[in-house]
Amino acid sequence: MQIKKALVLGMARSGAAAARLLLEHGCEVTITDLKTKEEFAGALDDLNVQGVHWRLGEKDPLPLLEGMDALILSPGIPDTHPAVLRAWEMGIEVMGELEYAYRESTGLLLAVTGTNGKTTTCTLLGEIFKNAGRRTWVVGNIGAPYAQAALKMRAGDVTVCEVSSFQLETVSQFHPAVAAVLNVTEDHLNRHGTMEKYIALKERIFENCREGDFVVLNYDNAVTRAMAAHARGKVVWFSRSGEATSGALVRDGKIIFEDEGGARAVCTVEEIALPGPHNLENALAATAMALSAGIPAPVVRHTLRAFQGVEHRLEFVRELDKVRYINDSKGTNVDSTLWAVRSMTAPTVIILGGSYKKADYHPLGRELLRGNITNAVLIGDTADSIEAALKDEGFTNCVRAGHDFEKAIAVARALAAPGGNVLLSPACASFDMFTDYEARGREFKRIVKDLESNMS
Repeated sequence: MQIKKALVLGMARSGAAAARLLLEHGCEVTITDLKTKEEFAGALDDLNVQGVHWRLGEKDPLPLLEGMDALILSPGIPDTHPAVLRAWEMGIEVMGELEYAYRESTGLLLAVTGTNGKTTTCTLLGEIFKNAGRRTWVVGNIGAPYAQAALKMRAGDVTVCEVSSFQLETVSQFHPAVAAVLNVTEDHLNRHGTMEKYIALKERIFENCREGDFVVLNYDNAVTRAMAAHARGKVVWFSRSGEATSGALVRDGKIIFEDEGGARAVCTVEEIALPGPHNLENALAATAMALSAGIPAPVVRHTLRAFQGVEHRLEFVRELDKVRYINDSKGTNVDSTLWAVRSMTAPTVIILGGSYKKADYHPLGRELLRGNITNAVLIGDTADSIEAALKDEGFTNCVRAGHDFEKAIAVARALAAPGGNVLLSPACASFDMFTDYEARGREFKRIVKDLESNMS
């Protein structure tokens, strides 16, 4: 069905991109958001054209549904929103920006979801395809809206799409040729309620896959291993433990890819530029996806040797007074921060805390005791719950910095020993103090780069 009239609810990056794509395809568009026109500070000015109706700053979007063919949601709008429920009652099609962009896109689609590692895996996979000479778009939850790229796509292009559980709430036709679920651990329960619903949403990434498609799953994660029973495409494993019998595996210090055609060596583990065991898993996932899509092993090998990582994920910022500062602002859940802690090979002061996501911080306390963490500086709305959980596990070296980010960094600096690290890996979302994890990471880097040496 061609969409002739659509309401776009939520005008952040993905909503604005969806509105532009709808307009390009001749749709009459109504845009609405709790923010006023003035609060957008010119970001939507290109949509001030014929065919676009502005209803910004309105708290009740329900009256705007009348006469609409479709309701397009930004990822931040849950499927329990009153406008969504009313649209379903009225027979109006509801979809997210991801679903609509997919319908208007072309070329080969590879999609990645999981609790952790999505951004690194997608960026690495995009580099592999670019190095293979393919025109490639890296889009989705990674920051570049899918709808924005769909405006420019040509047949033969490749799209690598990072997909969140929020986006998967409203898919129906979304159909990647290669779909991957990297891992599933506790996250976003404040939105999804139960782990069962969270897992079911993650599985939706491959619900439309069929014979000829590939479903890449982590053999070492019990939840993703069990997903193989529901996969309709060809299951391709990746495994750091090497226990799987096929797929992208670690054997004798080497990454190999084994399928019906036999085993192919890709590279040694030591050759991978990305540090840490979690990044080895990301490299294995990207390898499995790329080789399943027909990319030659030498291209994968070259990219694994060259790729240095992504911003805000264990990103080295600077060394000052013999202390290394590391930005892991993308550590927005406990499991992600656990991986960051395990990657620290020197005494480390960690900055923890942010907005609440209904998480259990006790595993973090146990890991801090085992690892190289000497002190924890606690910030934000979750400081109380994190401190209580850490102390329950016996980790008591906690200092509070309230909602003062500069103070937190100053305290961490004072506690850090020469030869050690200051690590920002909050284990929480950022919305109590920042617009998103990227803003938090950028502010960390700005403050750290402005620090002056104490050494004479």
